[in-house]
Amino acid sequence: MFKVALYILISVILTVFLLPFFYTVSAYELDPTKILQAPSFEHLFGTDRLGRDMLARILEGGQISLIIGFLAATISSLVGLFIGINAGYFKGNIDKSITVIIDLFLTFPTFFLLLALVSYIQATSVILIIVISITGWMGMARMIRSESFAISNKPFIKILKVANVSTFKIIFKYFAPLLAPIFLISFTFGVGGSILAESGLSFLGLGVNPPSMSWGSLLSDGKAVIDIAWWVSFFPGLMIFLITFCLIQISDYLQGLANKKEIIQN
Repeated sequence: MFKVALYILISVILTVFLLPFFYTVSAYELDPTKILQAPSFEHLFGTDRLGRDMLARILEGGQISLIIGFLAATISSLVGLFIGINAGYFKGNIDKSITVIIDLFLTFPTFFLLLALVSYIQATSVILIIVISITGWMGMARMIRSESFAISNKPFIKILKVANVSTFKIIFKYFAPLLAPIFLISFTFGVGGSILAESGLSFLGLGVNPPSMSWGSLLSDGKAVIDIAWWVSFFPGLMIFLITFCLIQISDYLQGLANKKEIIQN
């Protein structure tokens, strides 16, 4: 399943970013004569209620959804990595303070926190990346903190500290390789979560603003005509499903590899 998921993920990403160079139909051109046309050879994914080509719009919206998802996950993962390492390495009051902050953030349901933040600001792609990053770093931080705590208690790390090896060198030379699998697993899962978060906000009308579009906003546009034009909602929903499903499968596979490696080492 891992190979299939990886193949589908790469195929979708390459299609979304490369196909527009060859499929030059405008995602914004209105055509009153082609309103809600079903999928055909002329319009492979049909048209929406304004006569716009759905394939072109899915490619355009997919670029925004994927960019927001990957950038938000990258930022939140790096923030979580930094905070988690500091908590696990330095321990003491630093660890206690960071744990309290993490617990405070986790007290609020993530999606409601997203809604609260986005409701008071004009949402753009940059704003969405920042907001999703702010609400998505806690899981990574807790996982990294827990593993860093265990690593810092290993005998060779204690020897390095006694030998006055710099903290920077210890973290980047000895912590980083051991934390890489956990970081990669959490990051992969985080990308899927970020894409779903953006799609959810856009579906509720709190995401990217027209004329910009994302898979979530396209899905929202189709709900009004879903009984007579299933394709308007189906294809954006299918893209969201494929991406998140593949990312979850890849994350599960990486988790399995990490567990096997841990069992062998023990």
